[in-house]
Amino acid sequence: MWTQQGGSPLKMTLSASLLLLLLLGLAQAVPLQEDEEQEGDPEDESVDISSRILNTNNGTYEFLLEGDLLPPSTRNAQKCWGNRCLWDKGQDGLVTIAYSVNRQFSGGERQLIDNALKSFESKSCIRFVARTHQRDYLRIESQGGCFSSVGKQGGGQVLSLNRQGCMYRGIVQHEVLHALGFRHEHNRSDRDQYVRINWQNIQPQSAYNFDKQDTNNLGVSYDYGSIMHYGKTAFSIDGYMETITPIPNRHVNIGQRNRLSSLDIQKLNKLYSCY
Repeated sequence: MWTQQGGSPLKMTLSASLLLLLLLGLAQAVPLQEDEEQEGDPEDESVDISSRILNTNNGTYEFLLEGDLLPPSTRNAQKCWGNRCLWDKGQDGLVTIAYSVNRQFSGGERQLIDNALKSFESKSCIRFVARTHQRDYLRIESQGGCFSSVGKQGGGQVLSLNRQGCMYRGIVQHEVLHALGFRHEHNRSDRDQYVRINWQNIQPQSAYNFDKQDTNNLGVSYDYGSIMHYGKTAFSIDGYMETITPIPNRHVNIGQRNRLSSLDIQKLNKLYSCY
């Protein structure tokens, strides 16, 4: 294509013109796509869930066990004795749990929470429904940290997701598993066969967070990759020394951040007899 401007020829091919227009249109019309699994995650891919939770909960007014557990006020929650801490299963075989999300959350934050809850539905018999009139339900609020009770407590039990530090898919799943009845993986009764607790590297005032619990392990093997497993430096005196060391292979990765592991799903389905 030839044109004249001020007596001087200006040459531009038709293909180059179309390419330029196409690039300009794409720049204006197509938004950047965000990986679903990374929604809300910062650039630092190395930070595990436990570090984020503990950092967020630092200085909270709540007394928390193991870093993010509200202690039971009326009973022992180490095990679901007689299934009393389990949510009820209906005749349709589904465990339907009502929940509410406080208005303090933004639209995007509410969507992240809803998506994390829905992630349980494709993998188990757990179903989450918006609360209408149910007496027992999860009351999701932004309080002073990321924390939950263990199992069903009755009434509107708080599951806290602080807006400044808990808005991650993995953290929501972690706290929901607590609410469903699960403790941390490294506190389970047989943990000494799989990890060594380095008591000398732990903050003295935090040592109780590593006490073994009389847990129901459901016949499922220890899971280094559980979303409920704290990282190697949890409650470290300097943030670098290992407090949890896998044995016999110290190079095993522990403490992830992305999603429920396959053994997390297996344990959930066993606990609620989803199969």
